[in-house]
Amino acid sequence: MSDRTVQHPAPDAGQAFGFADRHIGPGDAERGEMLKAVGYSSAAELMRAALPAGILDPGGNPAALRLPEAAGEQQALGELRGLASRNQVLTSMIGLGYYDTVTPPVILRNILENPAWYTAYTPYQPEISQGRLEALLNFQTMVADLTGLPVAGASLLDEATAAAEAMTLARRASKARSSAFVVDADVFPQTLDVLRTRAEPLGIDIVVADLSKGLPEGDAFGVLAQYPAAGGAVRDLAPLMAAARERGAIAVVAADILALTVLRSPGDMGADIAVGSTQRFGVPMGFGGPHAGYMSVGTALQRQLPGRLVGVSKDSAGRPAYRLALQTREQHIRREKATSNICTAQVLLAVMAGTYAVYHGPAGLRAIAERVHAHTVRLADGLRARGFTVLHDAFFDTLRVRVPAAAAATVDNARRLGVNLLRVGNDTVGISCDEATTDAHVDQVLEAFGGSVRPGAAASGADTSALPADLRRDIDYLDHPVFNTHRSETSLLRYLRRLADKDLALDRTMIPLGSCTMKLNATAEMEAITWPEFAGLHPLAPLDQAAGSVQIVRDLEGWLAEVTGYDAVSLQPNAGSQGELAGLLAIRGYHRHNGETGRDVCLIPSSAHGTNAASAVMAGMRVVVVACDDGGNVDLADLAAKCEKHRDSLAAIMVTYPSTHGVYEDTITEVCRLVHESGGQVYVDGANLNALLGWAKPGAFGADVSHLNLHKTFCIPHGGGGPGVGPVAVREHLSGFLPNHPGQPEAGPYTGVGPVSAAPFGSAGILPISWAYIRMMGEEGLRSATEMAVLGANYIAKRLSGHYPVLYTGAGGLVAHECIIDIRQIAKQTGITNEDVAKRLIDYGFHAPTMSFPVAGTLMVEPTESEDLAELDRFIDAMIAIKGEIDRVADGGYDPADNPLKGAPHTAEALTADTWDHAYTRSEAGYPVPELRQTKYWVPVSRIDQAFGDRNLVCSCPPPEAFEE
Repeated sequence: MSDRTVQHPAPDAGQAFGFADRHIGPGDAERGEMLKAVGYSSAAELMRAALPAGILDPGGNPAALRLPEAAGEQQALGELRGLASRNQVLTSMIGLGYYDTVTPPVILRNILENPAWYTAYTPYQPEISQGRLEALLNFQTMVADLTGLPVAGASLLDEATAAAEAMTLARRASKARSSAFVVDADVFPQTLDVLRTRAEPLGIDIVVADLSKGLPEGDAFGVLAQYPAAGGAVRDLAPLMAAARERGAIAVVAADILALTVLRSPGDMGADIAVGSTQRFGVPMGFGGPHAGYMSVGTALQRQLPGRLVGVSKDSAGRPAYRLALQTREQHIRREKATSNICTAQVLLAVMAGTYAVYHGPAGLRAIAERVHAHTVRLADGLRARGFTVLHDAFFDTLRVRVPAAAAATVDNARRLGVNLLRVGNDTVGISCDEATTDAHVDQVLEAFGGSVRPGAAASGADTSALPADLRRDIDYLDHPVFNTHRSETSLLRYLRRLADKDLALDRTMIPLGSCTMKLNATAEMEAITWPEFAGLHPLAPLDQAAGSVQIVRDLEGWLAEVTGYDAVSLQPNAGSQGELAGLLAIRGYHRHNGETGRDVCLIPSSAHGTNAASAVMAGMRVVVVACDDGGNVDLADLAAKCEKHRDSLAAIMVTYPSTHGVYEDTITEVCRLVHESGGQVYVDGANLNALLGWAKPGAFGADVSHLNLHKTFCIPHGGGGPGVGPVAVREHLSGFLPNHPGQPEAGPYTGVGPVSAAPFGSAGILPISWAYIRMMGEEGLRSATEMAVLGANYIAKRLSGHYPVLYTGAGGLVAHECIIDIRQIAKQTGITNEDVAKRLIDYGFHAPTMSFPVAGTLMVEPTESEDLAELDRFIDAMIAIKGEIDRVADGGYDPADNPLKGAPHTAEALTADTWDHAYTRSEAGYPVPELRQTKYWVPVSRIDQAFGDRNLVCSCPPPEAFEE
C-alpha cells in the first residue's frame, strides 16, 4: 500500500458519495489540513509512525481484511430485505419469558427510532441527562410498584442474568454459611442454566427442587421461585418465603411483570428480591433481545443492588434533579471488590417499557392482563371440553396440556396452522397467550389439538377466572400522576419531546468520551431492526423459521473473526461485561480441560478498566495487579516478576490494547510472550478496537481471546446506557469453551461453558446494525475509519498541547484514538478541577469527555472518525476558551470561588432571573463564544449535589409538589 490517504470505496451508482464518505466526517481536504497540523503527509504514514512494527504485517503493511466488497446503502438494505424474507414469523405461543407485544407506534417512532434517545450516552453527566433519567425513574417506579419492593434499579441485561445477580447478592447479604442456592424445578430453563454457569466458578451449589412441596432439607443462603411458574401454575409463595427467612435464606422471586398487574406482588408475599424481564411491555422479542431485565429489593438491600440506580438529589438552586445514585459501586473504583461486573443497563429498552406503562396507565395494563388471561381461560376450557388434561387449575397466561404420546404431532399441527407451541417431552404441550393473542389464534390452537367437544362438556365462560381469589390484587400501583396523565397520543408525544429536549445526545453535538467511542449510528444501519421479520421472532423458534437471522449471525461471526485474526466468535454475550466473563470462562475451561485446575491467577495492569477485575473474580480467578510505568505502559520488569512468582498458577493476563491510557504500547508482543511462557493465556480487551481495525489483528500479534464492543467499534447505539453486544472471539484452542445454550444446540459448542445470556444468540435483534456497518464499509472503509479516529485524536492532542498537558504519548509523541488531558496541576494552582471543566463544557453545548478515568483528575477525549473538522475545531476552541477562563482565575481576573467554571452549568432561569449575584456577567456565563447565540443548548438544571443524593436516597418518582418553588 502506498503512503497516501486511503480512498473510500466507490459510491453507489447515482450517488455523489459512498457510505464510508458519509460515515467518516472529514473529507479529503479537511484530512489534509489535519495531517499537516500533526506533521504527516498521509494517514498511512501516521499509522506506521504510531503503531509498533511488531503488531503489523511484515513490511509494515496494514492487515488484509477478506470481506465482501463494500455495498451502498440501497444494496445493503436490499440484501437485508432478502435475509428478512428468509425468516418466517409465525404466531408465537412458546412463552418461557418471551411474548409478543404491541409497541405503541408513538413509542416506536419517538423512542426506538429517534436518535435523540438512541444516540445518548450513559447519564454520568446528569445535568445534560435529565430527560432519560426521568424516563428511567419512571421505569424504576413501575417496577417497584408492581413488585411490591421499594427500591428498583435502572434495568439489567435480561431475566436470566438478573436472576444470577440476585443469587450473588443473596450470597453477600445472607448470614447463612451454606454454599447452596435452592432453585425451583419449574423455572425457565435458560434461567437455570445461566445460574449454573455463573455459580460454578464461585463455588455455589445449585440445588434444584420442587418447591411446590416446600423447601428441601438443609441450609441455603438463597431460594429462587418463578411466579407464575414456567409451567404456568400460580401458587401462593408466602409460605415458601416465610420458610426461607426462618432458615436465614434470602428469598428471590422471578416474576412476570404483566401478571403482577392482577396478582399479589412478591413483596406482599415476603420476597426480599424480585427479578424478571420487562420485554412484554412493548419491546419486540427480536429473536432474543435486547430487553430490559429488572431487579427490585427491600430497603435493607438497596446499597448492594447491582448495576445502576437512578436517584433524586437537588441542584445548586435547591430544585429536585435526577442523577445516578451510589456511583462508588462502579467497577473502576471498586475493581475486584465490585459486587458485579455489570457496567451497562438496557436503558433504551427500559425507557420503552417504562413509557409503555405511562401510555397505558394502571387501568390499561390491567385490561391487557385481563384480556390475556381471558384468552388463556377460553383455551383451557376448550381443551378440557375436548378431553385433554390441563395440568394446572390456577394459571395466568400459560398452560401445560397432557397429550399422551402426541406432543410432537400436536406441535407440528399447530405449526402448519401458523402457530408455534412448546413441546415439553413426549406427552405435554405448552401454550402461552400474550397481548397479541386473538380469538382466531385460540381457535387455531384448538384445531391443532384436534378432537371434538364432548357431549355435556361445559361451555367456555367468558367471565371465569383461573386466578386464585386470595392472590388477586387490586389496582394499588402506578398512582403517580405520570402514569395517569398521558392518555392521548398528543400528550405523550409532547411529554417525550420535553424529555428529549432536556438532554444532549449525538444528534446535537459531539460526545468526546474516551474509551466509549460515540460514533455515528447511521440511519441505514438502524432501519432493519424494526422490520417485523427480525423483530417478531421468538428466540426459541425453530431455526428453519429464522434462516435470515441465523445468516446474519453467521456472517457477523465470520467477519468479526476475520477482522480480529481469531478463529471463532460467539455473539451470545449481550454486553461487554458478559463478553469479558465469557472469555475468562473459556480460559478457565481450557485450563481445566488440560488438567491444570490450579491455574487461577489473573494478572491485570493497574490502569485497566475495573470491569476486568470484577469479571476475573466472577470467573473464579484471583486478581494480581501488574504495575504500570511513568509512561502508562505495563511495567515489563514487574510483569516478569509476577509471571515467575505465579508460574504454576497463572491463568491469564487481561490487557487493553491500545492501552487504557490511549497509547500503542510497543511491548505488547513481549507481554504476550512472557505470559505464554508461564503457561497463561492472553486476554486483550477489545474496547479500543477502533484504533486497530484494518491495521492490526489481536489474534495475529499474540492474543488468545478478546471481547468486542459492537456498541463502540461497530455502531450499535449506546441508547443512554444500553443496548450493547459484547461478543467474544477466540483462537482455535479455546473455541470448544465458548458459550452454548440448552434451548438451541446451534448456538455454541456442545463442550461449551454454558450460557452467559438468556437468549441463544444474545441480543440478536440489533445485530443487523453491525452487519450493515461492516457490509457498507468494506475493507477500505473500515481501515479509513481507524485512520481517521487516530488522526482526529492526534489533531486534538496537538492543538490542545499548548494549553493543557497531554498526559501519555507513545512513539513520536503520538496517541492512539484517544488522549488524556491532565487538569491536576491546574487544579493545584487555581482550584479549578476537571469536574469544573466538564460542567463548563455544558455551557458551550458539549458533553464532557470521560472524567477521572483511567487517571483521577484528568479528562480523556476520543473524537471518533465520524466528527467533521468543524465540530473538532468547535470542541478545541471551547477547551481553549475554557483555559482562558482558568487563566483569568489564576491571574485574579475571576474570583476563585465565584467564576463561570465554578458556577457552571448555567440555566436559562438563572440567567433571566431578576437578580444576578455573581462577580462575572450573565453574558460570560451563558454565551462564552458568539456562535452560541444562534445554537444554544440550555441545560435544564444547575450543578447537582451528588453527595446529598447518596445521603438521602430517593429512587422513585417524587410527587409534583417537590418541584414547586
